[in-house]
Amino acid sequence: MKKTALFIVAFCAFLFESMSAEKVDETLDSIIPSFLKTSVTKLENDLIQKHGTSQKERIKRGIRQVAIFWKKEDGDKKVFESFVNENFISNTNELNELFKRLERKFEALDGYMTEIVYEFRREMDLDTGKLFPIDEIFGSYDPTAHINEDFFKNKIAFIILLNFPIATFQERNSEGVSWSRQRWAEVRLAQRFSKRIPSDVLQQITSACSKGEIYTSEYKIWMHHILGPNNERLFPKGLKLISHWNLRDEIKAQYSSTNGLIRQRTIQKIMERIIDQTIPQIVINNPLYDWNPFTNLVKPTDSPDSPDSTNLQPHFGDLAKPELNKRYEVLLNIFRAIRMADKYCPFAPTYIDRKFNEERQISEEEVEKMLNDLLSSPLLKEVAALIQKRLGRPLEPFDIWYNGFTKDIGLNESELDPIVAKRYPTAEAFRNDIPNILAKLGFSKEKADFLYKNIEVEASRGTGHAMGHTKRGFPARLRTRVEKDGMNYKGFNIAMHEFGHNIEQVFSLNKVDYIFLAGVPNNACTEAIAYIFQDRDLKVLGLQQDGHLKEEYNTLQTYWMTCEISAVALVEMKIWRWLYQNPNATPEELKKKVLKIAKEIWNKYYAPVIGKKDVELLAVYSHMFFTPLYLSDYPLGHLISYQIEEKLKTAASLGDEIERITSFGNLTPNLWMINATGKPLSVEPLLKATADSLQKIKSNQ
Repeated sequence: MKKTALFIVAFCAFLFESMSAEKVDETLDSIIPSFLKTSVTKLENDLIQKHGTSQKERIKRGIRQVAIFWKKEDGDKKVFESFVNENFISNTNELNELFKRLERKFEALDGYMTEIVYEFRREMDLDTGKLFPIDEIFGSYDPTAHINEDFFKNKIAFIILLNFPIATFQERNSEGVSWSRQRWAEVRLAQRFSKRIPSDVLQQITSACSKGEIYTSEYKIWMHHILGPNNERLFPKGLKLISHWNLRDEIKAQYSSTNGLIRQRTIQKIMERIIDQTIPQIVINNPLYDWNPFTNLVKPTDSPDSPDSTNLQPHFGDLAKPELNKRYEVLLNIFRAIRMADKYCPFAPTYIDRKFNEERQISEEEVEKMLNDLLSSPLLKEVAALIQKRLGRPLEPFDIWYNGFTKDIGLNESELDPIVAKRYPTAEAFRNDIPNILAKLGFSKEKADFLYKNIEVEASRGTGHAMGHTKRGFPARLRTRVEKDGMNYKGFNIAMHEFGHNIEQVFSLNKVDYIFLAGVPNNACTEAIAYIFQDRDLKVLGLQQDGHLKEEYNTLQTYWMTCEISAVALVEMKIWRWLYQNPNATPEELKKKVLKIAKEIWNKYYAPVIGKKDVELLAVYSHMFFTPLYLSDYPLGHLISYQIEEKLKTAASLGDEIERITSFGNLTPNLWMINATGKPLSVEPLLKATADSLQKIKSNQ
């Protein structure tokens, strides 16, 4: 796309985001096809005369919503005029009946499509053994891709657009507080058709993201074959770590290990090789070769890892051949596929707009400001100084993942693994324990039984995820890693996170009053609920202790990890801005820019507190390569979770309160937060609590 076109796209996005409600129709006029302009004016006058001035605003908006998506192949101007005259509904009872019918039909459509997608992705998502080429084809196929286009062609979409309003980002935030819940549900219905993306474009997007997902799910490092700086083996046999999730979590786990420091430095070096793509291709998910990430030398192993290794064939080429920018090629392919949809989305004409204004419902500028406010606070340096004091050594870059404030139970992760494996040898064992888990967390037997009936648990091929449903009465699915000798602590911790997602998914689907309001305002809200349950993992195991200043240390942990993921999110946001400015970039150019951005963000926020410059670690997160621009949801989720946790302190029942919060429905984030906590989303509660906690800890030393 030329720079002029980019400017027009960005300007249109700005107009829709910032204009007053009464100006929206005028802006829609500017993008109505020329062959329909006279028809729009004529129809507006005719329908107002027929149905009265009380219907004026509905008529104006409805006609324009139809016109901007109408193509010549949908019919000429006479067909357009006839369609509008025949399908505009002014009678309130008839309009309500239409809405009810659409609720039933869309719930059925979405629900059964969810089941088809589940079955098509089964082998890609679940630990079912070897992946066959046909599994990847099914997993990359989107059976829903053609539905919206079909509904435009058969005019269902146009009937909806004619009778129900698409509310802009600005309208939802400025006027939504006064809307009825049915009005909100009607807005969500119309929003389904706020873009007309051809099915082949949607399929290309799905395919690109699925290929990225396969790339990341198979990006495993066999740690027994990683050699330290002196060519020593540092990790036990059988340990496979997915990048970045498990590598990061292993850094966290090593804080309580005797030889943890050298292992952490080694993992950091692995991460750096992945980011700059100097990692040898041969060592990715391959236990036949030993690799020293410090020297980057590879050799055939003299210490076979497991019986599985005998099924692998040795490689006879250049063992040191690097991955050669495959990582950045994956991201470019996703960007180029997604960008193909831009011209079909008049209300959000860039992916950045769609991700922030439509999906997240918080503007990019507002999110960036919150993340900057967290990282720019002098509290970051104060918390870093306390961590350094607790560690008894200068901080190193990987200490951005320090988690020592809250995990003080006298056990390290290697000691937790057998405890978890004995309790949960299979995914089924975890599911069978759901009622007991919920009882420990304060859920009533009735709610525990309801959730148990609506959640299934499956062993994941990758690190783990939650798959919600869209039809009431169908189960949400929890996926987590279950090794051959049972679930380990990492898998359990992830399972508790995904369990939180599932609880939100079940309540927000089955307990909401309108199906079009099912869910929560954005992914950050569901991440917040997931954090609440993940943070109670040790309580479920019966190991959580109430230590001195526990609440204060928990607050510091929340602040520290929120800052870390905020910096990561800022890196991704800047990458996508650059991609839109440089759509023809090569993988090599993208790699150089990603490294530059990661170092710039690091130097701005972390170099002053850790003391090392030009660190690239903030670019390690794998989400960028299959769920682009998702990362901002994590820091927002931590902020939301913190505010909810404060509210839970005074709640009579965690179960009742979680149900109340999650069944409020998909309104705006601030309306949802005011319902949940009494206050809008803000960084101030966490910053104030962090400052208070630091003061209290200092006064007790």
